[in-house]
Parts: sequence; structure tokens; C-alpha cells
Amino acid sequence: MVHLPSGQLEEMPRIQHDFEAETHAQRTQREARLAGVKAAFEHSWEGYKKNAWLQDEVAPVSGKSHNGFGSWGATLVDSLDTLWIMGLHKEFAVAVAEIGKIDFTTTPLAELNVFETTIRYLGGLLSAFDVSGHKHKVLLRKAVELGDMLYVAFDTPNRMPVTRWDWKNGALGGSQEAARFSLLAEVGSLTLEFTRLSQLTGDHKYYDAVARITDVFERQQNLTKIPGLFATFIDTKNADFTRDTTFTLGGMSDSLYEYFPKQHLMLGGANQQYRDLYQTALTSAKQHLFFRPLNHQNQDLLIPGSLTRHSSARQTFTPEGEHLSCFAGGMVALAAKAFNQSHDLRTARALVDGCLWAYESMPSGIMPEVFRAAPCQVTETDNCTFTDARWHQAVAKGDPEQAQTIIADQNLAPGFVAIKDSRYMLRPEAIESLFVLYRITGDTTLQDKAWRMFRAIRKVARTKIAFAGLEDVRHVRPKLIDTMESFFLAETLKYFYLIFAEPGVVSLDEYVLNTEGHPLLRPK
Repeated sequence: MVHLPSGQLEEMPRIQHDFEAETHAQRTQREARLAGVKAAFEHSWEGYKKNAWLQDEVAPVSGKSHNGFGSWGATLVDSLDTLWIMGLHKEFAVAVAEIGKIDFTTTPLAELNVFETTIRYLGGLLSAFDVSGHKHKVLLRKAVELGDMLYVAFDTPNRMPVTRWDWKNGALGGSQEAARFSLLAEVGSLTLEFTRLSQLTGDHKYYDAVARITDVFERQQNLTKIPGLFATFIDTKNADFTRDTTFTLGGMSDSLYEYFPKQHLMLGGANQQYRDLYQTALTSAKQHLFFRPLNHQNQDLLIPGSLTRHSSARQTFTPEGEHLSCFAGGMVALAAKAFNQSHDLRTARALVDGCLWAYESMPSGIMPEVFRAAPCQVTETDNCTFTDARWHQAVAKGDPEQAQTIIADQNLAPGFVAIKDSRYMLRPEAIESLFVLYRITGDTTLQDKAWRMFRAIRKVARTKIAFAGLEDVRHVRPKLIDTMESFFLAETLKYFYLIFAEPGVVSLDEYVLNTEGHPLLRPK
């Protein structure tokens, strides 16, 4: 049994900026923006209550309900801490009254996604317990019930979890083994929630379950095809994380890296393992994944791309940006403070600005899910100055006429080479990084940029019921998609609210937020 680190906690560096008192005009503007975000949340919450109460999600156009996350009321549980943080304590009490009725020992789903269940439900319960002052014991009781259910997914010969889990077989004591192909993020992003559950209960088994996974990551980090980074697919059946060939900070990999510095904070710096994992990964990401896109304003921007290593002599870099990878700016900023690496704040700002550029370049004012950009590396002889010729060359090599046709057909903004997925799914990663960078630097221009983002989303995504996804952000008025995942209330609107809240509300010196935006109390 691996126990939580004991003994004296390390004195952690201050994360947040030392904010000065604001003027009356600044406060008036900030509070007006705060009220606008809160109103958007209340509108969506009422739509959920009226149309899909106790179901996983409300369909924001049709008013139907969706149940894809265990049928335990994903939006209900995911929204608990947001309700409390926004001061909606009566609504919080109504929601908490339903929590005790949820039976986490069974679900209509044949297969349970352990990662999604952990970040949404377990994270949501633990966070609601933490932010509300540990008064509502039912929240911890149900977190233990769920944690004990999920713990069975680790009952395999090598203690690697079954991430897409036949829970009935597990509950009946059937034999289990982890998969030959598992998604990196689904294996590596369970640490915060299981660690916090151990801290709150004193039962080390939850921490033991995730610490064993981290030990494998540590042993194999420099044995992968790109040392320092891990490929999107890993072999958990054989506990071999070194074989696959495609590396990214985007979807299916993202939160593994996000959790390295956050877990360091969650353990009070008592375990240097996560610091070392993060710093080794960041060094490699800077070398292999981050690229500078050509852009009309010649700004210093960075975007995380992806790399496939075919052999020691051949590799393919894809200059592709994803909304999901926009978390990287916030991760680098947080780690820069946590590890006293202030020079990395410049990298963090360039990553945040890369996502802002993608937002501001679209006619809707909202970034697409996936796009390709024209990469440019600054050298002694080339400062990456934008020209139409360079952009057109990236769009269609050696064929300027064809490039102009592609640009017109795809409605490409300067610097963009292709839009691979034009949707916006109400995702939080860009505003998450803006929030973290604002709390660290105190730069109020980030609040202005956040407000423009929020207004753009509110203008085109609000429905009579809630908020909807968008089909194509290249249109001023995109068509709506009849879905609102629970993370819109758990993360997106929470981060918009927090960037306009007073700095002491969910202070980064007191809380670590999981990858679903759930604040978990750091140990003192």
C-alpha cells in the first residue's frame, strides 16, 4: 500500500498576484460583467431544472434530456460547486437534497468511462464538499460510495485501471485486465480526485491506486519515442507506455500533463515526482510540439501541435491547434509560479495569446474545435513577418491561385491553412487559461478579452432553454447543435465568473481545480 506522503509540507510559493484595491469605476464594471455571467448560468440552470431535472444533460434547443454519463444527473453534480461559488445557496440546498438519492452502485450503462465519471461526479462531489465548508456530510458520503465503486476498476493483475469498464463484471468479482490500447488522459488524470478522497477520509487505498500509475509514468518517461512525452495511446494491459508514436497536448492526452503540477500542489510539495514529470514533459513539448503561427499582426503566439515519430529518422509534425489544448497556457502559468520558473510566464502568455488569436480571427468571435495554421520558426534570418505570399504558400504549395480558391471556399482568416472541425462545443479551455493567467499576473486586459469572448458566446449560443453548441464558427450566426454538456456549467461559466470575481474567491493559493473545473482544497 502506497501511503499519502507524511511529514512537513513544503512551503509553497505564492501563486496569485498581489492585487491592489480597485477604483469605484473598475468595481462597477467588474460587477456588471459578473452579473452578466451569473445570469447566463441561472438561465441554463433553470432550463435544466424545467426540462431535464435529475437527468445527465438538457438538450438546449429541443428541451429533451440526454443520459450518457451514468444517468446519475451529471449536470446536477457537475454544477454543485458553481451554485455555491455564485452565491446561489438555496439552489445548492435543493440540489444537495437530491444527492443522497443517487445510487452510485448501479447504472443503465453496460460500460462506464472511469475518467469521465471521476472528473465529473467524484470531482464534483468532493469540490462541493470543500467549497461549502464541509458542512454537508452527504457529499463526502456519496463521494466515498462512488470512489469505492470506481476503485474496483483497478482490480487487475498489474493494478492498471480498466478505463472503459464493464462494471457489472467487476462488481460480481469477475476477472479483469486493463486494455491493450488505453487513452493517455483517461489513465493519467485520476490523481487529484483519488488523492483528495484519501486526504478527506484518511483511507490511503485511493491514493495507492493512482500512485502506482504515476510510478509507471516516471519509470518510462524517457523511454518513449519522444523522451519526456507520452503518446496518445498506451498499453495498460502490459504496463508499457512507450510503444505508440503520436504525441500531442490535445484531446485524449491533455489532462495527464495538466495534473502533474496540480498534483504537486495537492500534495503540498511533499512528493517531487510530479514536479520532475512536469518539467521533463514541458522541456520536450517546447522542443517538439509548440509552434509559432504566421499571423497578420506579427504577434508572439504559440500553439501546441502534434508530432508522429515514424522511426528514428522520420517524423511528421502537424501544425494543428485544438480548443482542448488551450488549457496549456494556464498549466504553464500555474507551474511557472509553483516551481519558481518565472521565465515560463512568457511561454504561458504566448500560448494564451495563440488561443485568443483563434477566437478573434473567426467571424463569430469564437474559436473552432480544430484548425491548422501556417507554422513559422524564428531564426536569425527570419523574424516570421506575415505576408500574403507566405500564407498562400502554406495553404497550397507553389499554387497561389489554388490557395486563393481554398481560402475563399473555407472562409479562412489570415494565417489559417484549414478548419478541420468548425464546431464550438461550449468548451472552457481558453477562458480557463485566461482566468489562471489573470490571477497570476493581475493584467486587467485579460478581463477585457474574456468579456469579449463571453459576449460572443452569449450572442450566438443562447437559446430559450440554455446554451447550445455551434456548427460552424466561420459564420456570424452559426447554426445551433442541440447539446450542452455539463462542463458548460461546471467549467466554462465558472471560469468566466471567476475572472470577474474578487481575487479571494477560489484563490489559487487555497485551491487546485481539477480538469472539470472543480476546486479542491489544498492541504495546509
